[in-house]
Amino acid sequence: MNNIAALHQLFKASTGICTDTRSILAGNLFFALKGDNFNGNLYAEKALELGAAYSIVDEKIIENENLILVEDVLTTLQKLAAFHRDQLDIPIIAITGSNGKTTTKELIFQVLSKKFKTVATIGNLNNHIGVPLSLLSIKDDTEIAIIEMGANHQGEIASYCEWTRPTHGLISNIGLAHLEGFGGPEGVKKGKSELYAAVIKNEGKLFVNQDDQVLLELVANFKNFFTYGASSNADVKGSIAPSSDNFLTIEWKHHQIKSQLVGDYNFMNMMSAIAIGVFFDVSEIDIVTAISNYQPDNNRSQIKGIDSNTFIMDAYNANPSSLTLAIQNFGNSTEQNKILIIGGMREMGDYSHEVHQDILNVIRQFKFDQIVLVGKEFESMLHENEGLYFLDSRSAREWWRQAGIKNHYILLKGSRGIALEKILE
Repeated sequence: MNNIAALHQLFKASTGICTDTRSILAGNLFFALKGDNFNGNLYAEKALELGAAYSIVDEKIIENENLILVEDVLTTLQKLAAFHRDQLDIPIIAITGSNGKTTTKELIFQVLSKKFKTVATIGNLNNHIGVPLSLLSIKDDTEIAIIEMGANHQGEIASYCEWTRPTHGLISNIGLAHLEGFGGPEGVKKGKSELYAAVIKNEGKLFVNQDDQVLLELVANFKNFFTYGASSNADVKGSIAPSSDNFLTIEWKHHQIKSQLVGDYNFMNMMSAIAIGVFFDVSEIDIVTAISNYQPDNNRSQIKGIDSNTFIMDAYNANPSSLTLAIQNFGNSTEQNKILIIGGMREMGDYSHEVHQDILNVIRQFKFDQIVLVGKEFESMLHENEGLYFLDSRSAREWWRQAGIKNHYILLKGSRGIALEKILE
């Protein structure tokens, strides 16, 4: 089938899209995607047996009238998402950035949901498959959609914007992430700024951190943006307030907003959500309530008490900029008995040794009871008696089990591939 309009009619009559037979619902359209280690075409018949209305395939392994043969399943999914987007007349807010984009997206979703029927990317389904699936999750009664976009090479955000055609855009920040794929720091900047270019092309609105000179330079020749931050000339201004515990509290207007997030680096994530709420006329009390009630999950800026120890679980991902901020925030905290457990950063390419050495230099600015480095990226970098090194989380877990550590304040921060949370299993 090459007729996307006809496929869209089947989609509208279906109960939604599915790409995994383990989560098929009756009436779904099953898209038989392929990967390096799987071929969804092999499960097309099973999907029908489990209740799928149709299976979209690019290999006709069996004969069945409910199989729809296309040239390429992934491309068809993306084209279907773009066609679906063309039928929508609602604000679509696209979010990207090197750090904090998922937390920012969740905060914005909580705020906008106080007033609007809002759809947002689930979790971090923000790639070439997740973005079209997010677009296709937008129902007829949706009033605003928030689409998160991740990227590890130039041109990726631009391609997502072709399907999404965002009316509003936000870059949380531009840091040192995915250096290998982007080709260095300037490549990261160019790749992330593709979102700004798309929104400007669509004559939309940008939300910009007034305190971030890199972002301000990128919009210097564009007038249609709305700012937030601590600067006095920001459209929406706030500040970090003193807090009696580990959770970030901010001041905005006459409100003190106590969050359930750890780390001053979440200040701008919260301010961006406030700014978007203000822009879309969400009431002040609803904005405050939404941000105060947001609970992080999936090891993103979470505090967990286990036995007598307190853990800051920020082990979902890491890059040089986010890791530096986390270490500085942890080092400057007033807590006693601090242990730093850091995982190596992936996708750094030729920059790997340099950026990991830089991280060690940041660590050495503070005094921690114990420094624990995990991952081959840190191998042979510690000075004698400076700390502990483990090749992987499994080895670190054995140390943790035998160490008998009690009454400590502990930060776990590292790339997803290191899986530092396994230390506590």
